[in-house]
Amino acid sequence: MIKKTAKSYQNSFKGLSKEVWWLALITFINRAGTMVLPFLSLYLTEDLKFSLAQVGTIMAFFGVGSLLGSWLGGRLTDKIGFYPVMFWSLLITGFLFIGLQYVTTFYGFAFAMFFTMVIADTFRPAMFVSLKTYSKPENQTRSLTLIRLAINLGFSFGPFLGGIIIATLYYPGLFWIDGITCIAAIMLMRIVLKEKKPVLSKNNNLDKELSISVFKDKSYLIFLVVVFLMGFMFLQLFTTMPLYYKVDHGLSEVEIGLLMSVNGLLIFILEMPLIHSIEKSTLNKLKVITWSLVLFVLCFYVLNVSNWVGILIVSMVLITFGEMLAFPFTNNFAMNRAPSGKEGKYLAMYTMAFSMAHIFSAKTGMEIIERFSFETNWYFMGSLGIVAVLLMLWLQKTLQNEPKTN
Repeated sequence: MIKKTAKSYQNSFKGLSKEVWWLALITFINRAGTMVLPFLSLYLTEDLKFSLAQVGTIMAFFGVGSLLGSWLGGRLTDKIGFYPVMFWSLLITGFLFIGLQYVTTFYGFAFAMFFTMVIADTFRPAMFVSLKTYSKPENQTRSLTLIRLAINLGFSFGPFLGGIIIATLYYPGLFWIDGITCIAAIMLMRIVLKEKKPVLSKNNNLDKELSISVFKDKSYLIFLVVVFLMGFMFLQLFTTMPLYYKVDHGLSEVEIGLLMSVNGLLIFILEMPLIHSIEKSTLNKLKVITWSLVLFVLCFYVLNVSNWVGILIVSMVLITFGEMLAFPFTNNFAMNRAPSGKEGKYLAMYTMAFSMAHIFSAKTGMEIIERFSFETNWYFMGSLGIVAVLLMLWLQKTLQNEPKTN
């Protein structure tokens, strides 16, 4: 049984290009050093003494910067290619993260966060286009899953190491490591990964219908709203949940890091074989996304069921499985929906939906917590998940009614 399971796990990685493997390693190095974000809300409240409302405002600036960066990244990727966009984005971001520790005023930090995210998130659409370029069409979802595997393996190390660093070197050490790993990752990319031009598809059925604007694609617009709501809920994991663990359950930074590492470790162990199994099956991928949203709903509602500390693990497991089912297939839908020559714009819109979530998610959550309670926030987030489920059902019906083209 163990041998069969190991063989299945091994098979899930077969057929991926060496470039995708290099991208995964580069991503792992980068994400292993990304320790600032999980502890940002704690840093702002405990070290800089900002109020929850001010933290929410800073995270909104984070989102606006991410939104602008995603749009800019999509435009630049279509014009000059994904490779230079990825290189300069991560290189400059590394120096900006190092500089963040020296900004201590509210307005200064808000602006610095905005500018950092403008540069940092030009990387995201470029990364998605690079995956479409470096992987075969039949391997795109698994290639994306491998990148996510690297992200989450890095993320499983990041919060744990971040908690230790805070306890020993305090918060400035996080900014230094985050910046240095950004620079190290992109330097490795420069050495091992050759630039490659994307191959234009000759069989994309949407080229003629969507040659004018992404905004004419009704199904894709519904999909983007779902992605926005999904991001809105998921980002609570990095903003309000660490505060909840600290304030309501009294967990230390190291304990918070360990709990959040559960997310990355589960994804590292289970996501690749799970996605491989679903890809080989006849399961409708949009229905898989729909069920993932149900798990998102449950992860918030269970937090109000009990004050038992174990419920935090239950919630983390639910959101992790929701994430594993949702993100690879939503990203794959965006890649396959894009007409030839418009990949950057389509994938920029996909990342911009997450950026929009950044603008409103933390601010909304912090305001609800400050005015009402954590419990009210969990009910609100879960209810947004129900709306997202209904929109997914509408999307499936809309796609069924689309005219078939040859």
